[in-house]
Amino acid sequence: MLDRTKSDMRDLTIDREYMARILLELLAIPSPTGFTDQIVHYTCGELVKLGITPEITRRGAIRANLPGRSTSPDRAIVSHLDTLGAMVTHIKPNGRLGVKPIGTWSARFAEGARVNVYTDNMPFRGTILPLKASGHVYADEIDTQPVSWDNLEIRIDEQAASGIDLFNLGFRIGDFVSVDTNPELLENGYINSRHLDDKAGVAATLAAAKAVVESGVALPIPCHLLFTITEEVGSGASGVLTGDIAEMLTVDNGTVAPDQGSREFGVTVAIADSAGPFDYHLTHKVIDLCLEFGIAVQRDVFKHYRSDSASAIDSGNDIRTALVCFGLDSSHGYERTNLHALESIARLLALYMQSDPAVPRDRRALAPLGEDFPFQPTENPLATPPVRKD
Repeated sequence: MLDRTKSDMRDLTIDREYMARILLELLAIPSPTGFTDQIVHYTCGELVKLGITPEITRRGAIRANLPGRSTSPDRAIVSHLDTLGAMVTHIKPNGRLGVKPIGTWSARFAEGARVNVYTDNMPFRGTILPLKASGHVYADEIDTQPVSWDNLEIRIDEQAASGIDLFNLGFRIGDFVSVDTNPELLENGYINSRHLDDKAGVAATLAAAKAVVESGVALPIPCHLLFTITEEVGSGASGVLTGDIAEMLTVDNGTVAPDQGSREFGVTVAIADSAGPFDYHLTHKVIDLCLEFGIAVQRDVFKHYRSDSASAIDSGNDIRTALVCFGLDSSHGYERTNLHALESIARLLALYMQSDPAVPRDRRALAPLGEDFPFQPTENPLATPPVRKD
């Protein structure tokens, strides 16, 4: 049961145009994992415009604080700025570049992608192509070659017929590659683009923060807005948390597919992913908020999925985590969601910031069991446990 009543919290209006604009601007900034400085500058600038002072870690993860009436326990909302990408592995004698993925994504979605390749001095334009790219040359072999990163190469839009030509242009092993997003926002709210994971989550978080700041509502406890830069390689939230944070809500994509509960409308709440179940009490708190305030909500379980919640727990943080998602079709490919899902997420985040802690005793890192440690629903949770007889 929520401690604060509906009358204590305000279902704030989300600036949909602002959220869509921020999303398109984020999508225009290349940010494969390891190449995120520019998007860190952009996001910090946007926070400052909202009147929120950001701090950054040595590598560039962002932490920004919204103060609360009480100083403990703290909560956090986390989304990630880094995206999938690629890296040059070798310079080929034919004047093409060998390539490997940054993050986990299929070579099938890389074929035909327009890219930037960042040399030490300047970026160059190019295209990721299969080794056998022309039916006029290879006939049916173009359909039978395996889907593999080993069967891809980058064609650079320069006069380069040899590896020497590429070397002289400045190409080196380890050059970063960013993939064009090609966003398209339709009047019905659908948006198609690469890298909506997780720039759509970042846009929803900023829109929620804007609503909270402009409304002047008082928050019960401090809320840290966290933006990580290495989620796609598994270490996202491992280095940006403070010891006062007791609960963390992760914002990321929910995989729309047959036999999955995620939808491109409303909020999708994940009950578990490949790292295991999320915290029972925090998860049910956000579900209750959606139900209480009329936000469409559905549940899902992800079998092949990992988020900032997992990296936070794996790094030794004793915090409750939950995952709220915008439904995303064709995740890690050419993705699609709807602004309705992002607006729903932003509404939920604004309400969550105004709500009491999921478990009030969490202000203490260690405490006796007591009556304030929560129960999960069972047939009779208050029944006296059996007495052990030796």
